[in-house]
Amino acid sequence: MERKKPELLSPAGDWEKLQMAVAYGADAVYLAGTAFGMRSFAGNFTDEELPRAVGYAHEHGVKVHITVNTMPRSNEVEQLPAHLERLNDAGVDALIVADLGAFTLAGKYAPRCQRHISTQQSVANYATASAWYDLGASRVVLARELSLEEIRTIRAKTPKELEIETFCHGAMCVSYSGRCLLSNYMTGRDANRGQCAQPCRYQYALMEEKRPGEYFPVFEDEKGTYIMNSRDMCMIDHLDDLMDAGVDCLKIEGRAKSGYYAAIVTGAYRHVLDDVAAGRPVDPVWRDEVEHVSHRHYSTGFFYGEPGQYYDNARYIRDWQICAVVTDCDASGLATLSLRNKFAAGDALEVVGPDTRPFTITAPMMTDSDGLPLQEPKTPQMVFTMQLPHPVPPLSFLRHAVDLGGK
Repeated sequence: MERKKPELLSPAGDWEKLQMAVAYGADAVYLAGTAFGMRSFAGNFTDEELPRAVGYAHEHGVKVHITVNTMPRSNEVEQLPAHLERLNDAGVDALIVADLGAFTLAGKYAPRCQRHISTQQSVANYATASAWYDLGASRVVLARELSLEEIRTIRAKTPKELEIETFCHGAMCVSYSGRCLLSNYMTGRDANRGQCAQPCRYQYALMEEKRPGEYFPVFEDEKGTYIMNSRDMCMIDHLDDLMDAGVDCLKIEGRAKSGYYAAIVTGAYRHVLDDVAAGRPVDPVWRDEVEHVSHRHYSTGFFYGEPGQYYDNARYIRDWQICAVVTDCDASGLATLSLRNKFAAGDALEVVGPDTRPFTITAPMMTDSDGLPLQEPKTPQMVFTMQLPHPVPPLSFLRHAVDLGGK
């Protein structure tokens, strides 16, 4: 099997996340319009913004995949042709679809766009993958429940022209490839139409029918009551194995997560993937970056067997907080920044940026927009200047260590 470096596909839930994913090294981004996407709570892009977003990505050599992967009802399908035509005219590279009707309509109304089959379709064997290829799909996004051995089999038994994409990082779902009815049943928010309330993260107790209001804890091996709570996937230590399996694209989950997440995780995988593909030793500083974003306890998904649950709680590990984002920096290292969270001169900070190794500084005195000395910027989004030891690219971050994980 010919071994090649996979495309790195990053989430771009809104303009900031798009800019971050592009700056930090994505080969392609996936995003959505305001309809038919599986993350209706992400910022998403209006009909007017989409052509600009595509143009911005293409100017930087980055492809754009648009999600059209909900399971629409009949009254919603009526709006699909016009939506697909807009995406086609905007120059979108690929559409990620799950519904067979949407797939067929995409072939008719968006003929310039490739069609990728969403993980929502739960493609789990070579016969299904080949069937989608015969229908006109150029790529399948495999079900997240597959092992590496199963992926190798699919790669070996499908047309070589069919691309294979798999998730490499991010949240996982308690239901098969995300097709869950819990949210719809409990809250009226349909997970299959982009509105999941994540009831699998709730803490549950047992109540006996004849004793209403009396709650009994549900235990598994005395570890707690979050019996459906899944861990996050992290395959950054195993990219060599994913390449050996013949995967064409590695996908980072997280369109509803922050711009900082999109940046840091994309940058981490960019550097590690480049090292692995070139046969170089992996620089541990980049591998460590995935520990600097908010995440649940990590696992390797189903690639090497059952991932197991984490029963203690549904909290995220949040050990780092963003202080500010660099908007500009001159050759002397004098940076203009936009505040995100309070900090003060004298605080220990870490600076990291696009293709910029993390380094530590002690925050110096700053200057406000009027040129006055500034000890502690406090107003969110306020603009101020700070002298850094050396220049860094725009969209670099200042961050500090802090436990935000809760108790």
